[in-house]
Amino acid sequence: MNTADTDTIAAIATAQGQGAIAIVRLSGPQAKNVLSRMFLPLSPHFENFRPWHLHRGRVLDWNGEALDDVLAVFMPAPRTFTGEDTAEIHCHGGPVIVQTILDCALRHGARQAQRGEFSRRAFMNGRMDLSQAEAVAELIAAPSREALRYSLNRLEGLLGQRARELRRTLDSLRTRLCLAVDFPEEETEVLEPADFCVALDSTIDVLRRLLAGSRRACVMQHGALVVLAGAVNAGKSSLLNALLGRDRALVTDIPGTTRDFLEESCVLDGLPVRLTDTAGLRQGSEAVERLGVARSRQKLSEADAVLLVLDGERLGDAGAAALACPDPAAAEVLETVGTVPLLAVWNKCDICMPAVFPPRWLSKHPCCAVSALSGAHVEKLASMLRTLLLSDAGADTAEKGLAPNMRQALAMETALKELTVLRKDVLRGQPYDCCAVRLEMAANALDEITGRSSPAEVLNNIFAQFCIGK
Repeated sequence: MNTADTDTIAAIATAQGQGAIAIVRLSGPQAKNVLSRMFLPLSPHFENFRPWHLHRGRVLDWNGEALDDVLAVFMPAPRTFTGEDTAEIHCHGGPVIVQTILDCALRHGARQAQRGEFSRRAFMNGRMDLSQAEAVAELIAAPSREALRYSLNRLEGLLGQRARELRRTLDSLRTRLCLAVDFPEEETEVLEPADFCVALDSTIDVLRRLLAGSRRACVMQHGALVVLAGAVNAGKSSLLNALLGRDRALVTDIPGTTRDFLEESCVLDGLPVRLTDTAGLRQGSEAVERLGVARSRQKLSEADAVLLVLDGERLGDAGAAALACPDPAAAEVLETVGTVPLLAVWNKCDICMPAVFPPRWLSKHPCCAVSALSGAHVEKLASMLRTLLLSDAGADTAEKGLAPNMRQALAMETALKELTVLRKDVLRGQPYDCCAVRLEMAANALDEITGRSSPAEVLNNIFAQFCIGK
């Protein structure tokens, strides 16, 4: 993008509503000119806007009347967020004041900014790649401290840098493939199939490690769906209330009280979680109860983690010492969850705390003993659940800001698929000119991460999710 050919845009950069301070931001070649026409300095020594310095004065409307006592700053290109000349007016945060100042800027030649237009200009002017631009939106929308830290790490641009490094590696391989096609009689610079696969393996390994952190990144950004499952009367609703710290679910001694799932949000030490209480798993005799059980099984398939609630009073010592699961509902959950993280909860430990704990048949899963009724050990359970949600093979990747979001993960999966098939093709002796096509497709997929090859429609969809002032 040539900054000289762009409009000068303006928008309110602070949140809507009444506040102490608000900011109206301008970006574009006429930013300084528009600011000069609106600003009356109070200092008699003011000659021109000194870059990067706040100047106190009065902001004027289109009739030359004072609107507010403000601070104004001018920031010249290219070392600004957008890479363009930028100006800001810091005024009092009354909605009428802020809107009137924006209207005045528009009357003086600026144009109302569209959603995400400031960030889009930063991307188009090379101030950040697309992965960093997405991190800006994720930082603003962060629902928790974990998400905030994750987005801030991504804003450093390490993921885009890694994608560009992988792209350069593929470019080098493509060059050597072209040499093999154009000069087949030459031996220099031509990779043997085994050596070619070694070079591919390093790239494939990096992509797999990056993708390993995608689930953790999704949990930090969007929160986790945690399903409470188990037999009827195991205490799922009581445990939900204990984790929430208030009575939300109806609790009775009548089996099958919960007929449908009940979902509530909470925060576990900075991590947003949606707790879902489900109907007890059993072969119900009533149509309504059978529908509730069916929904419970559906929720299990959607879960990011499962709390398997066990009725400690009913299972007792014998149930804990058994080698096979004695609870049909628990057995069904264990068989259904597959690779979904599961934390077993031995409820009613105040009534029965078995001598064998954890139960022998739960050796593959973490287990915590609690009393949902008294609240004993519920805090320990919450801590274990948080650890379970954030513990995976991609933890180190996510911590360093290298874990991809959903869009970026899809691009990486495409690249990984192409390279995996390419490796098989090379070993099967496929012609190198055919192999070069898969290398190009993998490289294009990596370019989607940084925005180097993203079509306009993709960019429009991404920046449309931003707020207007960013």
